[in-house]
Amino acid sequence: MEDALKRIRSTADYQFGKDIGVKLFPENVEILYSKATGRIRYVNLNGERLATLRPTDGLLSLSITAAQRIVKNAVPAQCFVTARNDVSKFIADGGDVFAAHVVKADDAIHAKDEVIAVDETGKVLAVGRAMLSSSEIMAFKTGVAVKVRHGSEKQSQA
Repeated sequence: MEDALKRIRSTADYQFGKDIGVKLFPENVEILYSKATGRIRYVNLNGERLATLRPTDGLLSLSITAAQRIVKNAVPAQCFVTARNDVSKFIADGGDVFAAHVVKADDAIHAKDEVIAVDETGKVLAVGRAMLSSSEIMAFKTGVAVKVRHGSEKQSQA
């Protein structure tokens, strides 16, 4: 268990920034393994999914709960895309984040990175995958910047 916790924490640190792993995954997380491969698959906290370890690249896919933990703990993560407030409802309902609606994107974002979409007040709207790098997101005025996997409003309705 100790090695597994260390592994997911170091993966989070690598993927989202220094010291994210400890804040995101406390000692009492439940780590579930794949029955087929025996590898780490899911990380839960109090019965709620925090993250999934993707088998394709070994990186984490976050849940809305995990994104909210990162924001709540005021962790200086490098995975935020800030969208305009006037489109926040659309994004929270699961709509993709378009480049034209992005106010700010962290410099460390690359295409295909896991990102957290927030509104201008810092409220978590969605989690998903960046389709462009941060410089491209800020330069482009058309196209999808973040392909949303989970919107915060969809999560609360489910």
